[in-house]
Amino acid sequence: QVALVESGGGLVQAGGSLRLSCAASGRTFVTYLMAWFRQAPGKERELVARISPGGTIYYSDTVKGRFTISRDNAKNQVYLQMNNLKPEDTAVYSCAAKSAPYYDGGSYRYWGKGTQVTISS
Repeated sequence: QVALVESGGGLVQAGGSLRLSCAASGRTFVTYLMAWFRQAPGKERELVARISPGGTIYYSDTVKGRFTISRDNAKNQVYLQMNNLKPEDTAVYSCAAKSAPYYDGGSYRYWGKGTQVTISS
């Protein structure tokens, strides 16, 4: 069982930065593929970035070059550094965890409740 709690959301102006954190409980954090998703009102949930236990990283094209995902296995934390934020980045951001196999198209098993990110123009 893994509990995920996000923090770091807020309201910032376009061009600003935010750093989201996701704290995970449990001793098996190091074995999970960790990801950040976001969902804006009226839109489908979108995978923003993911990082494997070994550090393999994926970014969606919409955030590539602006967002950086990282993890600290010793602290059971995953982070999302978001720079040059745009109004279209406004959404609820949630972290999620998936056990192996990581890339089989299966669903993420554990989800946090999310943190609101609002970007003003």
